[in-house]
Amino acid sequence: MNENAEPAAAAVRHPDPRAIAQRIADRRRQLNLTEEELANHAAMSTGYLRHLIEWGPEFDRGGFLRIAAALRWTYRELVQGRSDPPPGQTGPAPRPVLIHLTEPECWEKLGTHGIGRVALPVQPGPEVFPVNYTVDAGTVVYRTDPRGAAAAGEASALSFEADRIDDRLSRGWSVLITGTAERIVDPQVVERLAQLPGAESWAGGSRPLWIRIRPEQITGRRIGTM
Repeated sequence: MNENAEPAAAAVRHPDPRAIAQRIADRRRQLNLTEEELANHAAMSTGYLRHLIEWGPEFDRGGFLRIAAALRWTYRELVQGRSDPPPGQTGPAPRPVLIHLTEPECWEKLGTHGIGRVALPVQPGPEVFPVNYTVDAGTVVYRTDPRGAAAAGEASALSFEADRIDDRLSRGWSVLITGTAERIVDPQVVERLAQLPGAESWAGGSRPLWIRIRPEQITGRRIGTM
């Protein structure tokens, strides 16, 4: 399995999110799961689960793949509905399963740098922004424009997610960090971070703001099949 496969963007056509929401509600009742239990199985907060269901799979395919696995469905079954197996296929399709990652495994998946998403808690729902990130001494650091939407305030709550998902094969991994933001102002630290590989191409303009995410909780799931 290539766990670093990029998402198959056009693998599934996504119907009306309201149809998916109804499908999730019906399946949750069938499995006798509360909303809180489904969120816990899918490694997300109940509030984030509600936002995902409202906004639909295009917002976070990785999150929907975790929801599908928690409901014992494939991603395709969740977003398109269940259908009869194709001619010649006698057995059930492989079932996706969620496997918990330990904290060291989460950091191993994140690697030293990559692309993730930062979510800031604003009303009526969280705003999510793609960011280039680097791992620095047990924290996640990203660079942004000081006047930009991703410029989190000092000590504000935020979350960070990175994943590598192949929704066509229902495989991949996802890591979620919740914590607080720290604005990096020490010139020596800023200079060191600016020397990191690829940092010169990161967003932020001529005088970027560096944000450090200090984790309070880190959780991860690997999605496989059985």
